[in-house]
Amino acid sequence: MAFPYKHVVLIGGTAGIGKAMGDRLIESGVKVTVVGRRQDRLDDFVRRHGENKASAVAFDIGNLDKIPEFAAQITKSYPDVDCIFLNAGLQRAHKFSEPETVDLQAFNLEMHVNFTSFVALTHAFIPFLKSKETQTSLIYTTSNLAIVPAAPVPAYSASKAALNAFILCLREQLQATTNIKVIEVLPPAVQTELHDYLGVEHGRNIGMPLDVFTNEAYQGLVDGRDQIIIGSIGPVETVKEIAEKRRVAVTEIAKMMRQLGSG
Repeated sequence: MAFPYKHVVLIGGTAGIGKAMGDRLIESGVKVTVVGRRQDRLDDFVRRHGENKASAVAFDIGNLDKIPEFAAQITKSYPDVDCIFLNAGLQRAHKFSEPETVDLQAFNLEMHVNFTSFVALTHAFIPFLKSKETQTSLIYTTSNLAIVPAAPVPAYSASKAALNAFILCLREQLQATTNIKVIEVLPPAVQTELHDYLGVEHGRNIGMPLDVFTNEAYQGLVDGRDQIIIGSIGPVETVKEIAEKRRVAVTEIAKMMRQLGSG
């Protein structure tokens, strides 16, 4: 099997998992439009792959009021896009046992970037994706911590848990009446820049090697899975079991609410 989409808009694709997934998609023959804040990295992505395979758009997804304009620009410039891959993310430690050390502005920024901006992007792109005659997709990178949180990173854990809940609801809403497939990739800790707040040398050696993760994630996408759990902080089967039980419960609740005329 091959990756089923032809042109991916990869939001948060200039570093770490996003960059690696962008490289892998292009290697498989998929066009990629990468989105990020750092123009030098965007330019490097296009330079490495060539303008016939890659393009780039500079945008900060934290600017919520600009997201509708951004989505309109993307869909006008690249009408063949059939997949939006939302991958951006921030992670910081917050120690509430020492409240004087907690930066609530930084905490709220994590929630804003990791969750609220993804909701706004989803809302902005759904009309375009629905209008296509072929299957389209929204792909989200969340985290194992969406299922089992890590105490030292409460904002990251909470934002990914919120995003996971949103994805479960979104999938239920879209799967019966639209052509949009909702896919969630749940990584473990991966050796990327995400953990630089712990120190670059230490942080970038935490977790699964990036190439191993990328290969597993790509294979899950090729296999057509819509929930791809890779590795875990604890036993992977425990995380998968919790995730599957939650998913079944969400489906049952959705059925019940539809019967009551609420969904």
